[in-house]
Amino acid sequence: MNLDLLTIGDASMDVFVTPTESETFCQINDKECFLSFSYGDKIPVKDLSFSVGGNAANNAVGTKRLGVGVAVIITLGDDEVGGQIVGKLLKEGVNCDYIYRQKDTPSNYSTAITVYGERTLFTYKAPVNYQLPENFPKVPWIYLTSLGDDFEDVYKKVLEYMKENPGVKLAYNPGSRQIRAGVEKSLDILKVSYILYVNRKEAEIFAGMSETQGKEKELLDRLCSLGVKMPIVTDGANGAYVFYEGKFYRSEILPVDSYERTGAGDSFGSGCVAALIKGKTIEEALMWGTVNSASVIGYAGAQRGLLKEDEIIEWLERAKSSGVKVSEF
Repeated sequence: MNLDLLTIGDASMDVFVTPTESETFCQINDKECFLSFSYGDKIPVKDLSFSVGGNAANNAVGTKRLGVGVAVIITLGDDEVGGQIVGKLLKEGVNCDYIYRQKDTPSNYSTAITVYGERTLFTYKAPVNYQLPENFPKVPWIYLTSLGDDFEDVYKKVLEYMKENPGVKLAYNPGSRQIRAGVEKSLDILKVSYILYVNRKEAEIFAGMSETQGKEKELLDRLCSLGVKMPIVTDGANGAYVFYEGKFYRSEILPVDSYERTGAGDSFGSGCVAALIKGKTIEEALMWGTVNSASVIGYAGAQRGLLKEDEIIEWLERAKSSGVKVSEF
């Protein structure tokens, strides 16, 4: 297989639970949102669905559907869940030559409770020892995303590869464990990253800032000072902010009804990266990410709504007719 991209990270099996009559036990106000259940209650469920997820799997499926040749490096357990994850990736056409199955170990699993279009997520990270190939396949792009607590050993291997192959472009999408570990643990990776892909809260942590509304340029500048060539900061309904080749860009969102928001970030990232790999401009790449994300939030799970390459055109026309644009600021 001709490979354009190598995605490194985790995969999981996700179950989505939508309770019935959620208003009887969900209390939401403008400042704080709480989802509560009476202890010992049996809560009726009106909808249940299963989906392969995890940042690496989502990126691999998302970019593959958009015409990118992609392989994954993932360590899974040797359980039934791990087999289901591999089967799904193979069905999507993802190269699975670098998936490792660890004996007597379970795979990652998540349960999402969805209420009013938002989800509360319970995640189980299996205690795996990450395995890596002795020699990485030769690719022009690497997408490095969330890993478990032992991520530093993987980072060292990636850094070695980047030093030996300085022409490779690295897109870095840190997960919650990498964010909690602090920017110091990611500094070496940030220095060789072509793209840093984070949400506003994560960007503030890495930049050492807070209350950055109206300070997007300063926030992006701080991220660039860490060595990143192109920081991309997503901000929910406010869209995304980007610094690229001396210019600041803001990408608007396509207003659509949200069924469930799992995978919104991953789909934006896979759309952007796929477009850049295919030689699109930064404005086009941001629009690919925008419409891919808009499609995904219309379904339960992170992958069902991921667009295929022949569907992108229709969605881009839809965004254009809705007045959605990418502009300098």
